[in-house]
Amino acid sequence: MKKYYITTAIPYVNGNPHLGHAMDYLLADVLRRYMMMRGKDVRVQAGTDEHGSKIYKKAAEQNIPVQEFVDKNAKSFQDFIHSLDAEYTDYVRTTDEDHVRRCQLIWEKLSDHIYKDSYEGWYCEGCERFVTDKEYDENGGNCPDHNKPYQKLSEENYYLRIADFKDQIREVIEKDELNICPAFRKKEFLNLLDDMPDVSISRPKEQVIWGIPVPGDESQVMYVWIDALANYITVLGYPEKDITDSWPADVEIVGKDILRFHAGIWPAMLFALDLPMPKNILVHGFVTVGGQKMGKSLGNAIPPEEIIEKHGLIPFRYYFLRHGSTTDDVDFTWEKYEAAYNELANDLGNLVQRLATLCGKNGVNGIKVEETENKEFDERMEKFEFNFGFDILWGQIQDLNKRIDEEKPWSVAKEDLEKAKEILRSLVQDLVNICPRLEIFIPDTAKKIVEIFTAEEISAPKTPLFPKN
Repeated sequence: MKKYYITTAIPYVNGNPHLGHAMDYLLADVLRRYMMMRGKDVRVQAGTDEHGSKIYKKAAEQNIPVQEFVDKNAKSFQDFIHSLDAEYTDYVRTTDEDHVRRCQLIWEKLSDHIYKDSYEGWYCEGCERFVTDKEYDENGGNCPDHNKPYQKLSEENYYLRIADFKDQIREVIEKDELNICPAFRKKEFLNLLDDMPDVSISRPKEQVIWGIPVPGDESQVMYVWIDALANYITVLGYPEKDITDSWPADVEIVGKDILRFHAGIWPAMLFALDLPMPKNILVHGFVTVGGQKMGKSLGNAIPPEEIIEKHGLIPFRYYFLRHGSTTDDVDFTWEKYEAAYNELANDLGNLVQRLATLCGKNGVNGIKVEETENKEFDERMEKFEFNFGFDILWGQIQDLNKRIDEEKPWSVAKEDLEKAKEILRSLVQDLVNICPRLEIFIPDTAKKIVEIFTAEEISAPKTPLFPKN
């Protein structure tokens, strides 16, 4: 039986993990937990992109060997994933010997679609990509993402002939055989496809020292795409192993800024290798701060650990998974974050405290979690609308708060204890039945709620789940 395979974009390790990386890992974790709940055998890839001139220069600036530099940064990303209570089954580093060897084998398999040519034009070192004259003019000669002028380069490189596969790429995307979610991203990409140039897949070694050598040409090293994009299959063992137990990927999770590479260059490589397309590309937006794009150059970058330190991991997951859109930009401000924390404390923390206290006072015990259906929730999750799925669960929690206020079990207990117990059992049963789905988003809290209400003797937590400031 094929495994359900989820991939995440491998980050470039010239800096620390940021909130955009957190979105990749959180979305992958939500999908992993949901599919496991549905009985799937799930495989999750993560990794780090460790080659290129930026990394080499950064290591030199810090006066440490480049391998030591990437080792340290790769570990920081692995630790970061674990700090989000997310998991992966496979981790690939582009400096791994297995990956290097497999990339060189893939290069040889692609050789019929590779040619060497001279290039003279514009290049962004920050993006590590060449730009067309049209893009140069549209951006006024400056990269909008890095706020730096494009460089003029003249060099001889190897190219992958994207033109060989444009018709096939368009066809699989239009037929949703390669489904791009959300749909408006599909339209955006198809509008770009006709003008997509052949892509440079190597750089002269004199320009980029730190990289995988091109087979048969010691003067060149692989440049980004063969090295980085191929990780999704090299981590599975391709081309040395049969990967049909996991490939094609069921979902590839990427940020909107790298969709063109995953919907254009990557499918061209797969067509050339005679491999099937991934089934879905799930595209998320940026994390903005007060409506502005976040970045070091703007001085508004907020490290994820700073937000987590404020109230813990669960409020962090709650904010970005419920108040953040799965597919649009997510805006963060401390004011919004505090409001979300108070909502979490009032809607869920207070509900748990009240119900547990009432159950303890009135002798209600031994509640068990029951299997229930939630078709509306499943429909949202199957469409990768995770924030809307979370909203459905939260609506049920808010309904329980309304019911406890309307049914007033504390008042009923004065006249009819058994009826009060019946009301409380119904409320608690509905709450614990939400928890298996709630665990997809805020796992520790969902587990604690189940522990509280399935205990032989129910009692309120000594410390509220979400203490007020």
